Amino acid sequence: MKFIPLLFLLLSISPNSYALEQLDKVLVVVNDNVITESEFIQKVKDFKAQLKSSNKRIPDGDSLDKQILERLILDEIQMQLATTQGIVIDDIMLNRMLEDLARSNKLTMSELRQSVIKQGLDFTHFREQTRRDFTIQQLQKRMVLDKINISDLEVEQFLEQQKQAGAIAQDKYRIGHILIATPEAATPENIQQASDNAMKIYQEIKSGKSFNDVAIRASEGQQALKGGDLGWRSAAELPALFINTVKTMKKNDISTPLRSAGGFHILKLIDKQSQQHIITQTHARHILIRPDEITSDEQVRLKMQSIRKRLAKGEDFAKLAKEYSQDPGSKNNGGDLGWATEGQFVPRFEEVMNSLKSKQISEPFRSKFGWHIIQVLDRRQQDAASQLLESRAREILHKQKADEELQLWLRRIRDESYVEYPNDR
Repeated sequence: MKFIPLLFLLLSISPNSYALEQLDKVLVVVNDNVITESEFIQKVKDFKAQLKSSNKRIPDGDSLDKQILERLILDEIQMQLATTQGIVIDDIMLNRMLEDLARSNKLTMSELRQSVIKQGLDFTHFREQTRRDFTIQQLQKRMVLDKINISDLEVEQFLEQQKQAGAIAQDKYRIGHILIATPEAATPENIQQASDNAMKIYQEIKSGKSFNDVAIRASEGQQALKGGDLGWRSAAELPALFINTVKTMKKNDISTPLRSAGGFHILKLIDKQSQQHIITQTHARHILIRPDEITSDEQVRLKMQSIRKRLAKGEDFAKLAKEYSQDPGSKNNGGDLGWATEGQFVPRFEEVMNSLKSKQISEPFRSKFGWHIIQVLDRRQQDAASQLLESRAREILHKQKADEELQLWLRRIRDESYVEYPNDR
């Protein structure tokens, strides 16, 4: 929506609608558009309804108003950028997104509508807000997230840092976060001012002020309106600065201000969970022979029975595997398949393998690949967290870098925009 001069409005609206327009005061001019008092009031109403529905305390008006108005300004800047980028969420896309939202919450569309209304929100307004939210997400993806690249070296260094940090990778932390930001090219005076402000806020919290309320009032982090709650994150998903601090904290502890390139951070350890992903791994080896145009299935079965008898008499499994097995991946290793986890092999193979005791050799059996004989060499209980961490390292690094880059980008587009408060003159 572009800003329409008042003269044009006078020529195009009825007297009654003009009277309404007169009442809808302009709070902020953002580039070539405006944020009106009615938009602001609606946003405050929506946010209070959400807090009430989740049984959270509603902070005092001034601090809440400041954060919500700043969020409206940032959203408006991003919506204007989305228009210039040609990003449009049409009704078909919006309906599909709402259906996905309902499904992810195990609701039908009718139940989603009822849930929104129950929270005191107008569903039509909710639809349009959802359209704006998804538009902004697509803009952020295009302008920031899709441009982030993670190198193999970064993944390697990340895994080494996790190891040296001594954080248990499977532990999860729920953290409250307050950010007192510093400009990109901060002067010593900027840094000192932010440091003093952060220490003042820290002392307020230590003296009994609610972390949630202070975060809403004073934090410049993306989750300020959620009381600074970052939600549950694994140790691997947290910046090294954070994990080095919270791993020594107890529940409800508050950290002293922590300095980073972006400003000063105050953390609260809301809760912690220790999780393990214990899996059973099996070390096995096998001999595989496949039927072909020359050798029938029955001939292969009889040949495997002969090999099984030789194994029963004590012949070496590895030697027979090298001689007879047709599995190119394990033949030269004496049929050794290494340590395997559940789901690594086809169901029939796993069924037989899992039925064997350590050192036991199976009878010949058929899978879709041919005829097998398996010997289980050993079993172990293994914590798979390190494996999961390695497979997710790139994703986690992307998220960390995305959080940092997004914060810088938002600050940059805010600084580069024309923002005026007409009523502050």
